[in-house]
Amino acid sequence: MKKKIILIISLAATLFLSGCWDVSEPQRMYYILGVGIDFKDDQYEIFMQIIDFSNVAKSEKPNQNSTQAEIGRSKGKTMEEAFFKLYRSIDQKVFWGHMTYLILSEEAMKSEHAVPIIDSFLRHRETRYQIWAYSTQDSIEEILLITPIINKSLTASKLSNPLNTGAQESFVEPINLRKLIVGLNEPSHEISIPLVTINKKWQTTDQPSEETALTGVGVLSKDGFKGFIKDDAARGMQWMLGEKSQGEVTFKLKNKEHDYLTVDLEKLGLDVKPIVKNNDVKFEIALTFNATVNGFKGEVTSDEIREGIVKQIKKDIKTTYGEALKMDSDIFRLSEYLYRNNVKIWKKLEVDGKIPLTEDSISKLDVLVNKVSPGRKTFAETIEE
Repeated sequence: MKKKIILIISLAATLFLSGCWDVSEPQRMYYILGVGIDFKDDQYEIFMQIIDFSNVAKSEKPNQNSTQAEIGRSKGKTMEEAFFKLYRSIDQKVFWGHMTYLILSEEAMKSEHAVPIIDSFLRHRETRYQIWAYSTQDSIEEILLITPIINKSLTASKLSNPLNTGAQESFVEPINLRKLIVGLNEPSHEISIPLVTINKKWQTTDQPSEETALTGVGVLSKDGFKGFIKDDAARGMQWMLGEKSQGEVTFKLKNKEHDYLTVDLEKLGLDVKPIVKNNDVKFEIALTFNATVNGFKGEVTSDEIREGIVKQIKKDIKTTYGEALKMDSDIFRLSEYLYRNNVKIWKKLEVDGKIPLTEDSISKLDVLVNKVSPGRKTFAETIEE
C-alpha cells in the first residue's frame, strides 16, 4: 500500500515539472564561422558566413551532397542595423558561439570605426575572446567562399586554425581579439593584424583553384589605421616574435655567382635590451637560431652558412623596421620593452604612448647561429665543420 502511495505522489509531481519547450535544438540553428566587415559610402557592409551543421565537427572531407557554406550580406548605418536586416531573411535562430574569425577590409581599417567594430564583437554575450582577426585588400565575399585544399571542412581552414602551419613557417603571428585589445591598450598602442590575400596558384584535376594566404600585416593603432607591410618587406617580423618561430632564409653563397642555399631556421631566443643615456634610448637586440640545411651542392662550410644566415636575417629585420618607420609604426613593439624594463623612463620619453624611434634606435643587432645541421647525409658531400 505504501509503495502505491509513493508511486501516485511521484506521478503527480511530474505534472508540475517544466518541459524542454524553450531549448534550441542544434539542427534547428544556423552556425556562424566567419564574419567580414566593410565600410563604404558611410555605411557598414557585413558578410556573414553560415556553415552546414553536419560538417561542423569534421576535419575530413565533408559531405559532398551538401553546401559547405552560404554567405549573407547586408548594409546599414550601424553594424548592428546591418545584422538585423540580414536576420529578416534567415529561417532559423543564429548561433554566434562558433564564430572563429573576423575579417576587416582596408576601408573598415581606415575608418575611425575599426576599434568600435572590434569592441562590438567583444561585447556580444555569445562571442569569445579567441576569435582570430584578419585584414584584407581583396574581396571579403570571395575569401569567405574559398574552401580549403582538397575540399576539407571549412572548420579546418587556415583562417579557422592559423596555428596549424606554424610548425613549418611562422611568417605572420596570428592575432585573436584578446591579443588585439591588449596590443592597443599597452605601449606602443598598436597591433599588427595578419593580411589575408587570395592565392590563385593552385590547380585541381578539373580547373584552377584558389586558397587563402597570409602575406603581411595591417598596422592598426588606437588612433587609426597606419598601413600595410607586405611580402618580403614583412619578413623581419617572424624573427622578432616573442615566442619561438620557424622559417627559412635563402641566400647566395659567398664567392659563388649562381649558387643559392635555403636553410630552415628555428628561433631559440630573443633578447631586447633598452639602453638609456642622456634622455635618449637605444635598443640592443640579440637573436639565437638553430639551422638545418636540406639540400646543397658542392663543398660548403658551416661558417659560410652561418655568415649567409646572419646577413639575411639582419637584412630582413632592417627592411621591415624601415618600412614601419615610414608609417610611424613601432612594428617590433620596442616601446613596450622599455615600458616593462623602466616605466619611469618610459613616462619621461613617451609621446602619445610610444617612444619616438629613428633609423638609429636599434644600436646593436646580434644574430647567433648556434647549430648547423646537415640533415640526412644521403650523398658523400656534406658540410665541413
